[in-house]
Amino acid sequence: MEAKEKTGVELEGVKVINPFNQEELPLFVADYVLAHYGTGAVMAVPAHDQRDFEFAKKYNLPIKCVIVPWQKDGFLGEQDDQAKKIYEQIKAGQVCYVDYGGLVNSGEYDNLTSEQAKEKLVEWLDKEKLGGKKINYKLQDWVFSRQRYWGEPIPIIHCEKCGTVPVPEKDLPVLLPEVEKYEPTGTGESPLAGIAEWVNVPCPVCGAAAKRETNTMPQWAGSSWYYLRFIDPNNEQSLVGEEKDKYWSPVDFYVGGAEHATRHLIYARFWHKFLYDLGAVNHKEPFTRLQHVGLILAEDGRKMSKRWGNVINPDEIIDKYGADALRIYEMFMGPFSQAVAWNTNGLIGARKFLDKLWRLNEKVASDYRDSRALLALGQKTIKKVGQDIADFKLNTAVSSLMILVNELGQAEKISNNLYESLVKLLAPFAPHLAEELWEKPGHQESIFEEEWPRYDQALVADEELEIPIMINGKLRDTLKVAPEIAEEEIKKLALAKIKVKKWLAGQEPQKFIYIKGRAVNILV
Repeated sequence: MEAKEKTGVELEGVKVINPFNQEELPLFVADYVLAHYGTGAVMAVPAHDQRDFEFAKKYNLPIKCVIVPWQKDGFLGEQDDQAKKIYEQIKAGQVCYVDYGGLVNSGEYDNLTSEQAKEKLVEWLDKEKLGGKKINYKLQDWVFSRQRYWGEPIPIIHCEKCGTVPVPEKDLPVLLPEVEKYEPTGTGESPLAGIAEWVNVPCPVCGAAAKRETNTMPQWAGSSWYYLRFIDPNNEQSLVGEEKDKYWSPVDFYVGGAEHATRHLIYARFWHKFLYDLGAVNHKEPFTRLQHVGLILAEDGRKMSKRWGNVINPDEIIDKYGADALRIYEMFMGPFSQAVAWNTNGLIGARKFLDKLWRLNEKVASDYRDSRALLALGQKTIKKVGQDIADFKLNTAVSSLMILVNELGQAEKISNNLYESLVKLLAPFAPHLAEELWEKPGHQESIFEEEWPRYDQALVADEELEIPIMINGKLRDTLKVAPEIAEEEIKKLALAKIKVKKWLAGQEPQKFIYIKGRAVNILV
């Protein structure tokens, strides 16, 4: 737990040697080290790991800074007063810096970026035979067989004379017997072991009496390739037809919980690569894109469970607030991939948003022209919501809709075009309300038959320009300015930039050239 106090004890008389500088370090047994991380014995870095930082503060251990913020052309501490203050705090061990940066206090590795240094350090360890790169997989050996009726039969036959014999390909697939009862045998064996007419078969090699394997495969055996069978479910000649596989595969987008990553997904990938090596499928990878989904926790912060009595009943929520309010709240409550605790009070805000949106239809006027500011906000909302849906940032998409609805709520009237675009944007999030609002003015076809709104690039353009500043033709910095800024003002701002002062080194510019809206070039 991050909030738990970190405690430990030093092993007196025992030291650890840092291989890079031969420095002796104390050895602690601590209660916050993750046993499954690496070997469970780790090098503490108090200046760059928050838990190590707290531990070092508690036990008065040295806090040595070796990484500081970094930009392409140097340390951030050299850029401005605020950054310099942070830089000094990190060096003094007053704050913990956990991001990537540039190395200091590291001998020959000084002034390298973190990524560059990692490569160099590993190369040195490998050369000195003191260490090297290693990939640690979470996947562990997992028993493949199950002692139950359900599951794919394992196509193996056991013969006393021939040993373990595979079922001939002509006899595949092996099907489960249709039985009325499948209770456990009481011997620890699969229920199939008690079905004599299915178990007892001749050996396919010598013809002697033999027995089928009675264990079945686990549930992830079938789930490792179901997506392929969906493409061509009635094919009795092959797993999937080649042309259909070429057309439909690979899966464009896979949404699953993070717990799938080390089980179902890794097995599916293993099976798929095996099928690819056999020539049974056309693509090396099964899934193009993976998106994890976070859990919705109970209001007490725990997983919902009948045992704890903290389960939220969606039927009750829908009866009180409506299905669309529930959908809006679930998408707005946090990032799609992060776990978040349920808060019933949050539904009130979602319902109020939909009520506001419903009342907007009273302001719609077919011959009304919206202000440029409102038009621009509408166009930016179209762009933002479309991009956020593609990126699964559903919470920020809803937020953008809320901002637009609030602004429209302040307007005296709204144009029909802007209003209809808003309703279309709403449709994926609150389909029932959107359909009703679309039908209300007389539309005959469903809103879901409509084309998604397109935005006007001219109206979504940023109100600020980013102007490159070049010195003797080389890019040295950038400046954000309003499009209508005067040349004298941009000259004043450009020459005040710290990076520009650094490159001018006290010299007066021979010439200052401003190409309006495009670039600044200073000649020295």
